[in-house]
Amino acid sequence: MGRSRANVRYPLMLTILGFAMIATFLVLIMMKKMSPIAALVLIPALFCVFVGKGAKLGDYVLDGVTDLAPTAAMLMFAIVYFGVMIDVGLFDPIVRGILKFAKADPMRIVVGTAILAAIVSLDGDGSTTFMITVSAMYPLYKRLKMSLVVMTGVAAMANGVMNTLPWGGPTARAATALKLDASDIFVPMIPALAVGLVAVFVLSYFLGLRERKRLGVLTLDRVLVEEKAEEKETETVLVGAGSGSGASGTGKATGGAGSGTDAEDDDEEGDAERFQVLDPNRPTLRPKLYWFNALLTGALLTAMIMEWLPIPVLFLLGAALALTVNFPHIPDQKARLAAHADNVLNVSGMVFAAAVFTGVLQGTGMVDHMARWMVDVIPEGMGPHMALVTGVLSLPLTYFMSNDGFYFGVLPVLAEAGAAHGVTPLEMARASLVGQPLHMSSPLVPAVYVLVGMAKVEFGDHTKFVVKWAALTCLIILAAGILFGII
Repeated sequence: MGRSRANVRYPLMLTILGFAMIATFLVLIMMKKMSPIAALVLIPALFCVFVGKGAKLGDYVLDGVTDLAPTAAMLMFAIVYFGVMIDVGLFDPIVRGILKFAKADPMRIVVGTAILAAIVSLDGDGSTTFMITVSAMYPLYKRLKMSLVVMTGVAAMANGVMNTLPWGGPTARAATALKLDASDIFVPMIPALAVGLVAVFVLSYFLGLRERKRLGVLTLDRVLVEEKAEEKETETVLVGAGSGSGASGTGKATGGAGSGTDAEDDDEEGDAERFQVLDPNRPTLRPKLYWFNALLTGALLTAMIMEWLPIPVLFLLGAALALTVNFPHIPDQKARLAAHADNVLNVSGMVFAAAVFTGVLQGTGMVDHMARWMVDVIPEGMGPHMALVTGVLSLPLTYFMSNDGFYFGVLPVLAEAGAAHGVTPLEMARASLVGQPLHMSSPLVPAVYVLVGMAKVEFGDHTKFVVKWAALTCLIILAAGILFGII
């Protein structure tokens, strides 16, 4: 009898400690009491000791590192690859296109961010989406003094909706877990997902209006005039300091910014050309190799979608080839690697730190008991509405655990409960995709560290901003699914 009670208490303790560990982590990073890397390592280590399994911490961490090592390798070489592509000018036309559409209007810039993230997300990989989107948009946001968490939030939500593509991961996992065809799950969900994507665009429109209201109605003329005013101020300071030659240099820089004419005399098209976010004269540009780089990137993304080779291997080969062809001299290659080393170290370090968190969650059994508890608390009367329940549960569960844990650990249990009440596995699988816009900002998703790292945004600030909007997007998708009779 005593043993039975102890067995009941122990899983309950693991459940409580699992939720407590996640809550502690989120609170500390949102309050900026700890850095994400420190929190990802120290908090699970402490809770592992609380559980009484401190002696096995090393095994749990190594298991977590083993699971995430391919992801870390992929991110390392993907950052190098896309960093080189940005250096050589592959994405300059995209930036110019967005700039032509945006015209220094914060509302258009935010909407452009959502559109760009959605388009690039067609490759099915969140990390590459965030690298391209942030690389294109970050200089523009900085130059106009726009909120960077708006950029990260909009990009994460757009990517989250597009992450449901059959080659994106969640749909394939749901199909595998419930032994269904991925197209049978995804194709009927397209109308609801389209509504979700439109919701992201509408939300980005209103967030952009809010930015426009905060900053005022901006035009290229105004930004250029303000920049020239700042440069004149700098010139005055330099002259006052007796730096005649420096003042002269500053005057030249001012002339360069204005291209020798007053901003008010130029048309909008001319301003757009001068309002550069990527230096058009940087020495790393390789215009003669533009089509080689475009074809190489297209081939790389095609190989990813077709799964010809593992993604880490593809990016490793792609990075090596891109460096060799674009920068044949070894000193130049070293310079490019050094230029991107900061991003590589930040992101890969974050991934390996996350391995401690996931390793302890899974190794101690916390995640399993949390999932079972969530299933057990569902009222019996909700049985016929298990698809709706699954859609709602997908928000917190895919946020607090990996997609593998949710789709292979929780979804089959939920589907079994639904089947007992006549709910088909297809409905359950479609409902399970609803939480993806929120999942893409989970601290357990390596790609989110690429997003916040490259955007130089605190993870806690990103979390505080995005959670409410991402949850709203998820609920809109769920409502549309129910309305269309898909879920």
